[in-house]
Amino acid sequence: MSDPLKLFLVDDHPFVRLGLRTALEREPDFVVVGEAATFADALARIPALRPDLLVLDLNLPDGNGWTLIERLREAGTLPPTLVLSVCDEELYALRLLRAGARGYLMKNEPTERIAAALRAIHSGQLVASSSILAQLLRANIGAPPLAEAAPAPGGTLGDQELRVFDLLAEGRRNCEIAAHLQLSEKTISTVKARIMKKLGVRSTAQLLLLARDRGHNPGMPLGRAGDPHRL
Repeated sequence: MSDPLKLFLVDDHPFVRLGLRTALEREPDFVVVGEAATFADALARIPALRPDLLVLDLNLPDGNGWTLIERLREAGTLPPTLVLSVCDEELYALRLLRAGARGYLMKNEPTERIAAALRAIHSGQLVASSSILAQLLRANIGAPPLAEAAPAPGGTLGDQELRVFDLLAEGRRNCEIAAHLQLSEKTISTVKARIMKKLGVRSTAQLLLLARDRGHNPGMPLGRAGDPHRL
């Protein structure tokens, strides 16, 4: 019998990590070799432990899972990664798969589905909903986007814009966002202006209010102010 696959868990909630560890280690082919509650701890420990698989939450107290994926990938130490999130899949999954994750599931999936997803991504497969995988395939082969994927008026938020918006939702100031993303404050101001245009808001105060609303409800759809459509 082959050795069990080594898992590393990243989530800032200790009870979530305990639940995942307990459930996944009931499977004979998994063993949890490490855990982290913060971005910094995960970034330090994952390359040292060299796990076979990474189970990752997006929201961390000192950073985010998205940036962690990119940093590990750039260093050549990113294991096949399954993102477990409460955030709307259609808003995040495609971007995260392009960034280097191998799978994206909602946190309320049963353990059997999570275990199957981990085995699948270890074997080289991508795991997400069929609609997300279809969009990724079409993007990679240069096919035109599906009609139903067309953006609402105002356009979709790009990767950088979405990151800045999420950091605004955490209550961070321009200088803090600039330092976190290693960009200039001028760039952050430019990105904020683009976000405001796309979301149809006319003031920074209105943008911050919308961002705070999203911070309390990370799965809420993004649309123009007063407009129910998702971007």
